[in-house]
Amino acid sequence: MQTCVRKIHFCYGHRVKNHESKCATLHGHNGVIWVHATPIEGLDKLGRVIDFSVLKDKVGGWVDQYWDHTMILFEQDTETLELVKKAPSFKEVFILPKNPTAENLAEYLLKEICPKVLSGSGVIVHKIVFWETENCYAEQSLDPSSPEIRSLYGA
Repeated sequence: MQTCVRKIHFCYGHRVKNHESKCATLHGHNGVIWVHATPIEGLDKLGRVIDFSVLKDKVGGWVDQYWDHTMILFEQDTETLELVKKAPSFKEVFILPKNPTAENLAEYLLKEICPKVLSGSGVIVHKIVFWETENCYAEQSLDPSSPEIRSLYGA
């Protein structure tokens, strides 16, 4: 399988509701996302999976707009949502349907965002590697040949 990978940097804040230790407190990270894409039908006429700038513009653009310098919070974390919404901020809080762990953020990008922003681009994002810190990452992947996954991308 041929793959191209784009690295995306961003800064974000979160907390993990009901965490047993210090991650239950609001805190921030310098996150790094590795976006792995594979072609739906083969390389393009220039011999590429996809132009790297398309991944930067589409996936990186979404991350920049919605997650960079943003608090990412669990929709059931009502106490923190109320507190953060009262604080002055340039950006809205991003509300996630699950606790904002590295695993859940990777899954959200892989299954919800990448199919939307890259539909019709000729590629499927089959893996997200989400670095929460320089020492810790979570990885989510899909089978790009799955008919269910291919249909998300208009293939």
